[in-house]
Amino acid sequence: MLSSHEYPILEFDHSKTAKLNPAHFAAHQLDANKLVITFFPEVMDGLIADGTIVPEYTIGGENPVHLYRFADSDVLITLGAIGCPACAGNLDLFNAMGINKVMFCGGGGVLDRNIEVGQLLLVDGAIRDEGFSYHYIAPSRIIETDPAVTGKIAAYLDTNRISYLRGITWTTDALFRETAERIERRKAEGAKIVEMEQAGCIAVAQFRGFAYGALIYGGDDVSQAEWDNRSWRSRKGIRHDLVMLCRRLVEII
Repeated sequence: MLSSHEYPILEFDHSKTAKLNPAHFAAHQLDANKLVITFFPEVMDGLIADGTIVPEYTIGGENPVHLYRFADSDVLITLGAIGCPACAGNLDLFNAMGINKVMFCGGGGVLDRNIEVGQLLLVDGAIRDEGFSYHYIAPSRIIETDPAVTGKIAAYLDTNRISYLRGITWTTDALFRETAERIERRKAEGAKIVEMEQAGCIAVAQFRGFAYGALIYGGDDVSQAEWDNRSWRSRKGIRHDLVMLCRRLVEII
């Protein structure tokens, strides 16, 4: 049933089916159910070059999506697309192809200058300042990850003495509209990092009913008067280690 509202984005439809469903495009069924989504292309290139991952399947089309498999396991990995419609939309398709355990690893802009470059944030949820998630989950200000899944991730990190923070992110569609006042409001709401995918990915996981967890590392700093890049994309060691950590975590969630 479609609810009514003055603003179309808030008209939530509870129907589980649509005219086009992921199953219409999931002609190939994967023989693996675990996936790491990363946003670190140089890490992917290195893993391909040294044979750590091998090609598994390519979803064709105008924007092909390449899936790889870790050579010594049944864990798949893919390079994420930027923004909820692309990244979370692909996630819905992956689920229809057999994926039901997902770990996300990427970077985001810190909203607190005390979060160092490379500091990990275990995502507990996201402020929904985008549009995609509203088509999957009824309107709310914040969407939360599954506490059982997040708890398993936290337990592993604690056991292995891996330093991390916990908290929510701010998911936005508009990279160039992170204004000073909006940043301060999101900080006041508890957001630690701003990014562009979490609300949508969490919504898809909730709607379809599969396990999803996310680790995001502190990147550029948007908390100060002037934006600071902090050379966050050059932290190759951190980025490689985070991918390999998520490869282990996806097997336990």
